[in-house]
Amino acid sequence: MLLPLALVASLLTPAPALHVPGAEHQQLLRLADLSTAGGITDPADWAGLTSAALPAPTPVAGIQVDGYFPDSSRTNTNHGWNHDSQFVVRLPDRWNGGLVVAGSPGVREQYANDRAISDWVLARGYAFAATDKGNTGAQFYRDGMAEWNHRLTQLTIAAKSVVAQRYGRPAKRTIATGISNGGYLVRWQLENRPHLYDGGVDWEGTLWTVKGPNPLTFLPPVLKAYPAYLAGDPQAHAQMVAAGFPAGTEFLWDYHYRYYWDLTQRIYREEFDPGFDGALEAGVPFCAPGTPSCDADYSYADRRRTAGPAIKPVALTGKIHRPLITVHGTHDVLLPISQDSDVYAAMTPDRLHRYFRVEQGTHVDGLVDVHPDRLRPLAPCHRSAFEALERWLGGVTPPASATLPRPADVSTCPLS
Repeated sequence: MLLPLALVASLLTPAPALHVPGAEHQQLLRLADLSTAGGITDPADWAGLTSAALPAPTPVAGIQVDGYFPDSSRTNTNHGWNHDSQFVVRLPDRWNGGLVVAGSPGVREQYANDRAISDWVLARGYAFAATDKGNTGAQFYRDGMAEWNHRLTQLTIAAKSVVAQRYGRPAKRTIATGISNGGYLVRWQLENRPHLYDGGVDWEGTLWTVKGPNPLTFLPPVLKAYPAYLAGDPQAHAQMVAAGFPAGTEFLWDYHYRYYWDLTQRIYREEFDPGFDGALEAGVPFCAPGTPSCDADYSYADRRRTAGPAIKPVALTGKIHRPLITVHGTHDVLLPISQDSDVYAAMTPDRLHRYFRVEQGTHVDGLVDVHPDRLRPLAPCHRSAFEALERWLGGVTPPASATLPRPADVSTCPLS
């Protein structure tokens, strides 16, 4: 459970004065450990994103800044603040001169990257900053997805200033990274705000394009086909595969139907095409095809004139201006690789992009613990990609894009 910062502050040594530009509220603390092993975080925020086999974090002493930027929405209840646009900035005492910035995956809050990313980059000496993207939870559409891009830009600018204040010099290197929706943010920032970053690592970022593919093109077909597949319809399996969900991933389908596909379709459709279901908000959960305004019957092709203009302001073009490395699992059945990163890789310039397709990788590493013989974690591949980006920024050409077979030791992920 996340303790209120006011209570934690009464038990810890105050940090030296630092100012987060633009913050409405901030609180600084010096901590003996900034990691998830002993620092200020929220385990519920990163639950399920990592495998239990992920190595334990290394304790890292330093300063943590928690706070929020001005915002009118209040979906984030961390620290009892009931205020969105919350952020966390961590400043290790032993600094390597770099800064890593991340947005949260899914509809999670600012601590969602702590176990998968923050622990590891802090141990390498980086300062780390993360944002809740300005709105959280399944009703994010009330505030809008466009805010996500603004909030990561805002945090990056502010974090650069805080780093310069703390260490007396600017960061020599700023890297954007993130998972899923956080990976989308990396792509968007390198396309639209490249001056703020030296490069990025994209962990299965969500692809939004006006023409498609995008989640509104591949989720409705599986919502329609999966119940028929369960009922034994011989054509339904072929329809699932045609939508991008490959044969061999059937063992993952039921979990994703119950927890991901339906909810994800409805809340994104409400964001980009709220008129589809009239006065309803985010449709009818698990509705049967043929039910009025059922998302299983949604056709992006038919609704593109309405939804396309709403997607356009947040759409990706592939026109990145800084080095980017993408890792994506072939067993991802939330953002199927053939409908996402395979397409994005074809949109980007080869000289600035490396793309690693990870055989048996799935969308969340927590599922590896359930299916250890059929899945492998992506965290080791993200770390290999991050190290390759470090070398790339230092002048060493990274390995060529490739599909990575499962290694004997899945705690490793050689890129070549």
